[in-house]
Amino acid sequence: MLEKTIQLNDGKMIPVLGLGTWQISESVTARVVKDALDAGYRHIDTANAYGNEEGVGEGIRNSGLSREEIFVTSKIPAEDKSYARAMRKIDESLSLLKMDYIDLMLIHCPSPWSEFGQHSRAFAEQNPDELKKYGYYDENMYVWQALEEAVRQGKVRSIGVSNFNNGDTQNILHNCHIRPAVNQINYHIGYEQREIRDFCHKNGILIEAYSPIATGELLHNKEVEAMAAKYHVTTAQLSIRFALQETDIALPKTTHKEYMIENAKVDFEISPEDMKILYSAGAVGKWE
Repeated sequence: MLEKTIQLNDGKMIPVLGLGTWQISESVTARVVKDALDAGYRHIDTANAYGNEEGVGEGIRNSGLSREEIFVTSKIPAEDKSYARAMRKIDESLSLLKMDYIDLMLIHCPSPWSEFGQHSRAFAEQNPDELKKYGYYDENMYVWQALEEAVRQGKVRSIGVSNFNNGDTQNILHNCHIRPAVNQINYHIGYEQREIRDFCHKNGILIEAYSPIATGELLHNKEVEAMAAKYHVTTAQLSIRFALQETDIALPKTTHKEYMIENAKVDFEISPEDMKILYSAGAVGKWE
């Protein structure tokens, strides 16, 4: 599974399984990233807001692999909603990573995190006044223009979004020169955002599932545990496989090398009947 890749809409290839690094301390990130690369991972996901880009870069350099062998994703912070600030953050990420380019750069969130709840609620309720207040349509286009310029300058190879509702993504599609390659969203058993997935697929945008194990919550779900036993796999493996069958790319996170190796052994298939059972396994951890 670690060798499997999928093509982005710009023609570039991305590994379907990556290591997520959210909430991994900078002090251990270099070791964790090197362990993942030693285990065969070739896709590392980080973000400026995680505060561990420097460790990601160090871990990659310590691996002894060439830069071209590794796919690196980072993200512009949700609070940076201007062209100038976005360009500064792209340069800052490159500096912290000590890299000449980033494979994939995303807008981390369509609104500042402090407003994301209101933002999502406004879209769900289709409230025009709230949409105007929390939509950040113009601001996200300023950030997108910075991402497009970074592609032209060779600083970034592919660009996309994260946590975007369909209205947010449609705004980009209506006004962009380069289409988003991915939308990275929270997607796992008990929280399947199929409306967003289906809209993105219709528009040639791949879905990346972050927190496919619901930050560990699924490990304690008896229904999921029972289904994993049926397939003779771990609960984590079943959860990751579910995310891969539902979306395009999965980004499980662990700091333990043995679990990295285990999490990559997901080349089995969950039957359509069992997928339906997992759909009704109950809501699990909307926010992790």
